[in-house]
Amino acid sequence: MNILVLCTGNSARSILGEAIFNQLGAGRVRAYSAGSRPKGVPHPGALRLLGRRGIDTNSFRSKSWHEFTGPDAPPIDIAITVCGNAAGEACPVFPGTPIRAHWGLPDPADAEGSEAEVDAAFEATWLALTARVAAFLALPFEKLDPRELADHLAEFGRMEGAA
Repeated sequence: MNILVLCTGNSARSILGEAIFNQLGAGRVRAYSAGSRPKGVPHPGALRLLGRRGIDTNSFRSKSWHEFTGPDAPPIDIAITVCGNAAGEACPVFPGTPIRAHWGLPDPADAEGSEAEVDAAFEATWLALTARVAAFLALPFEKLDPRELADHLAEFGRMEGAA
């Protein structure tokens, strides 16, 4: 199952989501991330967090969702937006027919203060996304019909920390 994690800038939340899905779901899912207006590079706080978690950061880059709409792109089964629309942030809507879900979270890239304070914001986002991904992976999602899967994904989007 191919999962695309989307936010506007593809520099923080969606990068973390991609990493978590691929780490916890190895063999069951393949995750990607993209943005509607990519920043061009992952946020340094995201890269620091991934490094602390032992995840090689060399393959992570900020990219446009248009990379996933062409004929050579992997077919996307699920598209999950992670932007915080409650904060007035515009969330992208991915074209095509994947199951769509919204897991809104505050943007840790907006955190201000010392490096430790910024890192704490990224850690909070990591934990919130990890809880959602773990809940998803606990499902027999391969056996669920699209409607059931969409309902579960929506429920996970309302978990603690939702924006």
